[in-house]
Amino acid sequence: MRGEKGRPYTSPHWVTDAWSALTDDRIVRVVVDAAGGDNAPDEIVRGALEAAGPQLHVILVGDEPRVRALLPAGVQNVSVVHAPDVIGYHEEPATAARAKTGSSIVVGLKMVHAGGADAFVSAGNTGAVVAASVLYVRRIPGVKRPAICTIMPAMPAPIAFLDVGANAEVRAEFLRQFAIMGQAFAREVMGIPEPTVGLLSIGEEPSKGTPDVVEAHQLIAADARIARFHGNIEGRDIMNRLVDVVVTDGFTGNVALKTIEGSAKAILGALKATVMLNPLTKLGGLLLQKDLQVLKDALNPEEFGGALLVGMNAPVVIAHGNSKARGIAQAVRMGRRGTVSDLLPTIARELGTPGASV
Repeated sequence: MRGEKGRPYTSPHWVTDAWSALTDDRIVRVVVDAAGGDNAPDEIVRGALEAAGPQLHVILVGDEPRVRALLPAGVQNVSVVHAPDVIGYHEEPATAARAKTGSSIVVGLKMVHAGGADAFVSAGNTGAVVAASVLYVRRIPGVKRPAICTIMPAMPAPIAFLDVGANAEVRAEFLRQFAIMGQAFAREVMGIPEPTVGLLSIGEEPSKGTPDVVEAHQLIAADARIARFHGNIEGRDIMNRLVDVVVTDGFTGNVALKTIEGSAKAILGALKATVMLNPLTKLGGLLLQKDLQVLKDALNPEEFGGALLVGMNAPVVIAHGNSKARGIAQAVRMGRRGTVSDLLPTIARELGTPGASV
């Protein structure tokens, strides 16, 4: 499949599949919330089993008897830790993160903080994962707010998009930090050597946008750590990959992400209906079947797992709430990638403040 002007198209799941092929001597331990998500624990366990291997040990945290019943006899590289409680989707995140210390989210994140694991994955309550991460894993000193950074399908290759839900309201300085962390994510996790950064706004001109966006544009443009700042971009530029990294606040980012996901699903549905109209269109669909499957996979969140909560002292991966085995396996692999890459050291070097409050 080829993108604009005949350039080869790169699907996001090819990026995450490449991570699985990387081998090194380091054994990474990833904690997985076995109680989080619409399909827990069955699909969570299946995904953990798919991802686990000699260099990737998975620790499932949840209702131990129920989780163990789903594991095959003699399974290797997978262990279970009991957590008697669960944080539901409708609970207030910060309150639940403090009060439910026996929940799978809190138990798992405390393990990471104590050094019992290297990374954490959950398809559970996103707000609770963010709140508990700040409480127990903590921010890299100097990072004012963590941001949820996801890999977005675009033509001809994926982009990094943040924040997509951690911070509904932000200040200009937060957006500058998001730009620095997004640049590090694109370089160290996605393998883009010199990423270009764009600030999402309502117009290309530096004067367009809210006061915080206008100020953020000035801060980012003046920051020597951000090597390639394109300037403002508009919503139409996201999927056309005008830049490698799109920066915005968590409210706007989450709405944009879900709008794009919903639009993609609707377009694929309309395309399928068109292909099935008559024998001639069905023949055309048959000829395009392979490329259409690539497109479908590229737009499927399951194929690239979850989003990384950047700015924390350890990789925290937030998977889609309806993730099945494939999505969980890819999220676990992202946790490993976040651990073995230079992402955290890079953020610490560029934003770290010795003795800063966390």
